[in-house]
Amino acid sequence: MRRVRVDSVPAGAKLARTVFSSDGGVLLMQGVELKESYLEMLKKRGINEIYLEDGLSEGIEVRDVVSETTRNEAVVLVKDIMTGYSFSDTIDVENVKAIVNRIVDELLANDDILYNLTEIKTVDDYTFKHSVSVCILSIITGIGLGFDTVQLRELGLGAILHDIGKLCIPREILKKPGQLTMKEFEEIKRHTILGYELLKKSGQLYLSSSYIALGHHERYDGSGYPFRLKNEEIQVYARIVAVADVYDALTSDRVYRKKLKALEVYEYITSLGIHHFDPLVVENFVRFVTIYPVGTGVLLNTRERAIVVKHNRRVPTRPVVRIVYDEDMKRRTKEVDLSEDTGIFIVDTCEI
Repeated sequence: MRRVRVDSVPAGAKLARTVFSSDGGVLLMQGVELKESYLEMLKKRGINEIYLEDGLSEGIEVRDVVSETTRNEAVVLVKDIMTGYSFSDTIDVENVKAIVNRIVDELLANDDILYNLTEIKTVDDYTFKHSVSVCILSIITGIGLGFDTVQLRELGLGAILHDIGKLCIPREILKKPGQLTMKEFEEIKRHTILGYELLKKSGQLYLSSSYIALGHHERYDGSGYPFRLKNEEIQVYARIVAVADVYDALTSDRVYRKKLKALEVYEYITSLGIHHFDPLVVENFVRFVTIYPVGTGVLLNTRERAIVVKHNRRVPTRPVVRIVYDEDMKRRTKEVDLSEDTGIFIVDTCEI
């Protein structure tokens, strides 16, 4: 399978992964033949990318680090909390704990954890899917740091609820497509303190988990908010979520900008590692994140076009690729391990 933009998909193509709505319902089932009406429906819902199964990508398997069922149920739960809290004035903490425990258990059972950017987000459901992705990324980083199961569950619980304070921020500010005014940005910044107060008020969370909402925008060099804390003054869970939060935000489409490529975000985070983020957290984070996700189209220095087949942990910038078009855009099929063939390298990602 391969990941492609919806606007480049020909009618009749075969869908490789089920597409879910933010309510957890199935929009299109894996294996369906994509009619023009289906493609238009996806575009109207803001779904810009999907996975296809075709001759070009036959046999290429894109795996998520947690099961599709667990991720989808987590997204629905977060949506229920983020849209229903103001009416019920309570947070369904027990169900959140249960889903976080499942995520932790699935990740610990995974012998070869590698986060591959499998999730397809829309602008409208960004907040819910973002919270789940940040939770998964944070737990993976915690595993890399040697956390025990109790620590991983505390970390995951706070990570999945890290943006709960945005419930208290006016929607028109959160959804504003243009640049925020200074006053609006100051209002946005309040979501850290408000989130901490909401979680502490519930009385059902570990204080260490609640603190993540307060501290996930602090920066290692003291340039963050709300208290401009530095280095180890920032709780370690919050230091982890800070990296996961930025990574997932930058690799997602937002109302005010398009997403960046995984490599660009990787370089951004590693270059800021000695300034904004805890270098040890960054070191463990990037060990488990793909630079070129499996199923992605890439342009080689030979002007050939290929699809990423497999990640190379030892040399992450040089994955195994399947060349599908030569320099004249004529069809061909050849798999190359770029870690072994040093004369060929990736110069950019591209649409296949």
